Amino acid sequence: MIISSMAKNGAILTAFALVTTGLVASIDAFTADKIAEQEQLQLTLQLQEVLNPSSYDNQLNTDCVIISDEKLGPYPDQVIYRAYKNQQPVALVLRHVTPSGYSGDINLLTAVLADGTIAGVRTTKHEETPGLGDKVEVKKSLWITTFNELTVDNNDDARWAVKKDGGQFDQFTGATITPRAVVGSVKNAVLFAKSNFNDIFAQPNACKEVTP
Repeated sequence: MIISSMAKNGAILTAFALVTTGLVASIDAFTADKIAEQEQLQLTLQLQEVLNPSSYDNQLNTDCVIISDEKLGPYPDQVIYRAYKNQQPVALVLRHVTPSGYSGDINLLTAVLADGTIAGVRTTKHEETPGLGDKVEVKKSLWITTFNELTVDNNDDARWAVKKDGGQFDQFTGATITPRAVVGSVKNAVLFAKSNFNDIFAQPNACKEVTP
């Protein structure tokens, strides 16, 4: 009787463990799906901030290439999204990083049109000082929008510096390092886009399609 009772209890515990494991796995899968969904939503919003959705007709977040180049920062595998209109290339949206911020890395997203003009720039991640360097965020200041409709002629384009260094971009009061780093990084990203525009569109798609 004792053995039978022990066996019964063991079976119950085993069944409970299996059910619990199944529930945990289901919850993890659901959570992962929700996280992925939120990440795609956030990405879509970021892309729309730098490139007007009316300027392209493909699903921008599912068409990209992966590039490693020093002009995009010191880290490999930066993502570049490709925008088409009527099957014609119209713009690139580049992720790039500058490690030269006052508090370290500043992650940026820059859209460059086919003629080399900047459509928009946004800071996507940083650790700059609140009230000073955080003015690179559009919700803190419109400074980041001063890049709109500009281009870079060449690597020696003297306009592409903060005013303290003889360029055209405002620095922040008490925080020159941050805007200097962003200006330099955006300049390099634009030069890269202009030099490699056609080659990037010729590469195979490295992004997975997202099911709505």
